[in-house]
Amino acid sequence: MSLHSQIEALLTEHFSPEVLSVENESHQHAVPPNSETHFKVVMVAGAFEGKRRVGRHQAVYGALDEPLKQGVHALTLHLYTPDEWQSR
Repeated sequence: MSLHSQIEALLTEHFSPEVLSVENESHQHAVPPNSETHFKVVMVAGAFEGKRRVGRHQAVYGALDEPLKQGVHALTLHLYTPDEWQSR
């Protein structure tokens, strides 16, 4: 299973997001073709209610512990509650 697929599966399992987008941005960096080193995540989940930005990031990093150990170099996170997402 690719790192991209692992990240999507783990985030879905841990957060049951209303919106989830995982984008491999590795091609924008000086890495070999088909690398999986840089990802951008946009996620909307009720699990973020009452959590500050740092707490949300910590929760995601905890859920992605294994993929992060497999060579993910950068993870850009855009994490919202459903109300925050609607207000955008």
